[in-house]
Amino acid sequence: MNASRSTGPSGLQFTHPFLAVVLGGGFTGMLAAAALSGYAEVIVVERERLPRTPALPTDLPQARHAHLLSADGARAVESLLPGVSERWLAEGARALPLPSGASGAAPQGWSVRRPAQCVIACSRDLLDRVVREQVPALDGVGVLDATEAEGLTGTAEHVTGVRIRDTVTGRVRRLDADLVVDATGRHSTTPDRLVQLGLPAVAEERTDPGIVSATRIFRAPPGAPNCPVITARSVPEEHAGPGRTATLVPIEGGRWLVTLTGAGADRPGEHADRFVPFARRIPQCVIGDLIADAEPLSEVHLARDTASRLRRFEQLRPWPTGFVALGGAVAAFAPDYGQGLSIAAHSALALRQALRRRGLDDPGLARTVQQSLARIAQAPWTDATGRPLPAAAGARPSAAGRFVRGAVNGVLGTALGRSPVCRAYVDVVKPAARFTRPSASVPVPAAAAARRKPADH
Repeated sequence: MNASRSTGPSGLQFTHPFLAVVLGGGFTGMLAAAALSGYAEVIVVERERLPRTPALPTDLPQARHAHLLSADGARAVESLLPGVSERWLAEGARALPLPSGASGAAPQGWSVRRPAQCVIACSRDLLDRVVREQVPALDGVGVLDATEAEGLTGTAEHVTGVRIRDTVTGRVRRLDADLVVDATGRHSTTPDRLVQLGLPAVAEERTDPGIVSATRIFRAPPGAPNCPVITARSVPEEHAGPGRTATLVPIEGGRWLVTLTGAGADRPGEHADRFVPFARRIPQCVIGDLIADAEPLSEVHLARDTASRLRRFEQLRPWPTGFVALGGAVAAFAPDYGQGLSIAAHSALALRQALRRRGLDDPGLARTVQQSLARIAQAPWTDATGRPLPAAAGARPSAAGRFVRGAVNGVLGTALGRSPVCRAYVDVVKPAARFTRPSASVPVPAAAAARRKPADH
């Protein structure tokens, strides 16, 4: 504990004996700050200047592509931020139902049967903005935006804080802390920073199928207020690799957010006139027809850095006290499979649970949390990449890890063995239910139905 502190950056007054610093003010970082609230004073350090007014979905890079949150995931966030679900729905998010009663087998052989559930459908900006507004209102939580973390302070055995730089003035300061949490996502530089402290290089699992994502927002046409989440994938036998996908998410403001993915020569581009034709090349997919005459409200935005990456922080010896990496800084997934929202929520819950059991001054807290996060990532990584973790061979995933898998595999039974044509999604573009044909799940407007032509094979 750094008991000598009483005043922090920007005049923040500290009344709690402990201080925690969270690097990253996105969805993961804010949930981590919520988990720490009540156990320490919390400062969130964010490189970008956070918007002071609601941002359009095209204004924030992380908000451009399709994101959904399952009801189970929303409950995980709700446990950290009571009232957040009501806020999402009040601002235009929709709770869309999924089928019930299906079952499916996981790779280890166990199966799950899940009751009816729903997804929270809205823009990623709305998900982030409500959380971003709610967390700084918690007791003892402050935000330093336009501030960049330049490096960790301390030793290989104990992290004592972080060096921060004001991105406007260039001023560099040292911020001492009892716990530093890295929530900066897939582009985290923590591996390099730990090496600078004298730790060995962290082992990293990585798979990159070369997926490119392209997203555009459309105005939903009249007569389509109850359109569900729709996703379609090219039949695996027709295309090598990940194939093409299209996902349509009804979002707030009477809009549709559509994300297309593909790889290699079969990837989407940034040219607006090629967006609809790409969607129409997916066999039996209605999305291309639904958006053919819809009014575009944004340009086409691409994402090319889509590799799945898992950093094995739990293997480092020693693991420094006073430091935790979570969320995308540990496990980041390709958009064709992504689990970011769910893993973020359960990682923050794991941090809160460890704090309840041990307290922030326990020297073993950081290692305990890091090991828990590795178990949470184990099952999703195996499912997403087909590559089991060597250290986890034969080990049963954590309860949170089993939830993440169950949210995916638990409702697949109605279409096991059938071509994945149109499906609803759970979590970040995560398959939750498959249907035998588009007409079984999508109320296709008459004009779109009339335009349907036999799919090219």
